[in-house]
Amino acid sequence: MYQILKAEQLADNIFLMDVEAPRVAKYCQPGQFIIAKIDEVGERIPLTICDYDREKGTITIVFQIVGASTKKMSFLKAGDSFRDFVGPLGVASEFVSEPIDEVKNRKYLFVAGGVGTAPVYPQVKWMHEHGIDVDVIVGAKTKDLILLEEEMRSVSGNLYITTDDGSYERKGMVTQVIQDLYDAGNRYDICVAIGPMIMMKFVCKLTKQLEIPTIVSLNPIMIDGTGMCGGCRVTVNNEIKFACVDGPEFDGHGVDWDQAMTRQQLYRTDEGRAMLKVQEGATHHGGCGHCGGDE
Repeated sequence: MYQILKAEQLADNIFLMDVEAPRVAKYCQPGQFIIAKIDEVGERIPLTICDYDREKGTITIVFQIVGASTKKMSFLKAGDSFRDFVGPLGVASEFVSEPIDEVKNRKYLFVAGGVGTAPVYPQVKWMHEHGIDVDVIVGAKTKDLILLEEEMRSVSGNLYITTDDGSYERKGMVTQVIQDLYDAGNRYDICVAIGPMIMMKFVCKLTKQLEIPTIVSLNPIMIDGTGMCGGCRVTVNNEIKFACVDGPEFDGHGVDWDQAMTRQQLYRTDEGRAMLKVQEGATHHGGCGHCGGDE
């Protein structure tokens, strides 16, 4: 059992928990995720790691209520436990394994949308711990949905906040902030964008025009988290990938966004999955080659 040490509501339908998971905390890196399961019959829920404390042996997760399982999870309090808390899973952010001098010589821009602020935070924190100042854009629909503001301010070089309705700091989309920074003379070597699929799509559309290489995290399309269900299949640079085993981070300019979003909608229904099975043939299930489902 994995005990919940802290549980709090950050915003409407958005919750944060600190979970005692020493082994996961010992080995995890920015960009990776865990799979949580409330009880023996509960659904497997993949969640990107928001923060970790190796000394305390804790993992911080942030989740939004999107269905019955996350609704049930929202009722858990400090002192309750998860039946399973598996990780770290997925491939860590690329910069973690790169020579630190190369990383320090780049100018990074991080763009977070909504709950995407949670997986962006550990990456920005990693940069701060290694003496690297980065610019961060955080966007949300309203002021009440801005997450981890103080935490992000403490680790970012410059933090720009924008809201769709103009209820906090500035009004507009994150793409407008990117354009404004570019027009002001800011030049970036890499952009990391994490948030809703539609946000990442339009960020990539803009950064491609501005010639800024962009990394995205496709954690929103993960379901099983192990490569077995085929739900997170995506085409990147004309190759079939699975977010949970090949990612979740990918070259955003290479992602077929329209296909990914259409497939995400279809996968939610039995009829849609049946259609995808016919369309995708042998690569529909287990096509990642990691789980044996393609044998």
